[in-house]
Amino acid sequence: MSQRITIDPITRLEGHGKIEIFLDDKGDVERAFLQIPELRGFEQFAVGRPAEEMPRITPRICGVCPTAHHMASTKTLDDLFKVEPTPAARMIRELIYNAFQFEDHTLHFFFLGGPDFVVGPKAPKAERNILGVIGKVGLEIGGKVIRARREARDIINYLGGKVIHPVCGLPGGVSKPLDEEHRLQFLETAKFIREFALFALQIFDDVVLKNKEYVELVTGDAYKMETYYMGLVNKDNKVDFYDGDVRVVDPEGKEFAKFKPHEYLDHIAEHVEPWTYIKFPFLKKVGWKGFVEGKNSGIFRVAPLARLNASDGMATPLAQEAYEKMYETLGGKPSHHTLAFHWARLIEALQAAEKMVELLENKDITDPNIRNIPTETPTEGIGIVEAPRGTLIHHYKTDERGIITEANLIVATVNNAAAITMSIEKAAKAFIKGGKVDEGILNLAEMAFRPYDPCHACGTHALPGDMPLEIRIYDHEGELVKKLKK
Repeated sequence: MSQRITIDPITRLEGHGKIEIFLDDKGDVERAFLQIPELRGFEQFAVGRPAEEMPRITPRICGVCPTAHHMASTKTLDDLFKVEPTPAARMIRELIYNAFQFEDHTLHFFFLGGPDFVVGPKAPKAERNILGVIGKVGLEIGGKVIRARREARDIINYLGGKVIHPVCGLPGGVSKPLDEEHRLQFLETAKFIREFALFALQIFDDVVLKNKEYVELVTGDAYKMETYYMGLVNKDNKVDFYDGDVRVVDPEGKEFAKFKPHEYLDHIAEHVEPWTYIKFPFLKKVGWKGFVEGKNSGIFRVAPLARLNASDGMATPLAQEAYEKMYETLGGKPSHHTLAFHWARLIEALQAAEKMVELLENKDITDPNIRNIPTETPTEGIGIVEAPRGTLIHHYKTDERGIITEANLIVATVNNAAAITMSIEKAAKAFIKGGKVDEGILNLAEMAFRPYDPCHACGTHALPGDMPLEIRIYDHEGELVKKLKK
């Protein structure tokens, strides 16, 4: 029991954290905790700044999903200054955002989450990465992955001004129109991306669904948890990444709530624990009942599978077909299988690609009228988008000059914080028995957080921002027996 094991590095997530695992006297898992030791201070950074700076400040929270923060912040300014974007501006925003959604989902599946399936959950850790994936699927497919992501990012770069930290969003519109030449160029890109999204789903079908062991892992109890689910939906209750109402369904799939952005505080509250800087959002009308699952617990989940569970379907035809296949395979809706987040992520990537084609086939997107100028005095604004990692809420209050007096950000990953902790504990209890811990078993426990694609660079932030992820395992007397760190 005194043996010390070092895994270097623990990777394939964004940001940092540490996991504490406590064993009982039999060597089985008694409790497990996900700790986030960094403090994010962006709400305080915002106070005293002009509101129009926020879309350029908040993307610095994270280099992985800056477009989500930029778009949420821009929509908050629309609301703050009481101005609607022009039709062409909204289409350009949606084009940028769907390109981002596709690119980010592709990044996670092929680089972060997918290696557990494509290469294998117990494969040597040196192979569980993008190079291992390419080794399995071939160089040609690896080239397609790189091309699809690069060309999606080219669209974001051209219209957003920057690919990492976009600067295009303005209250009432965008800063740059789309000309006909680029519309046609990007339309061809979007069609290629749509074919790639279908191709990625086929890889999932061939590698995961045709592997009995993987299917049993996906559908097994170790990665199953019953919670509420939340996501944006359009007027037809279909999945929408950019706009709509927030819909919540209960663990049986029945609509529990549906609300506008300005009503979010009536539905969401945040619980705090002393051992982490991450907050734990919960449904206010159910209440905080601790880290427990089920209908009587206010814990909810967001991100791809949650969005599909919270909706009545996808907004595009090919994605709808894939959605129906997933639920048929998993035995109905809602699905509580955490590993199915990976499958739902690829279905969402397909919808994003289809939506890009739809937007670019509409010549109205090249209308040069791309901004309505604000004229109202600002007071308060709220904007919500669906980040790849879930429902993202920005809320600003200002004085009459538009200077920020208060800011609240509920970052997408934070909505899943309680569920991630619970998922890790459930998987750890399932796989760590009698004190037996090896690298393959620990990866099975880590696989409980990867489906959420957690971004703790978004969820928390500190300087200098160089905290390694660390796992400590304690025995029943509280003695440290194993330490795993980067």
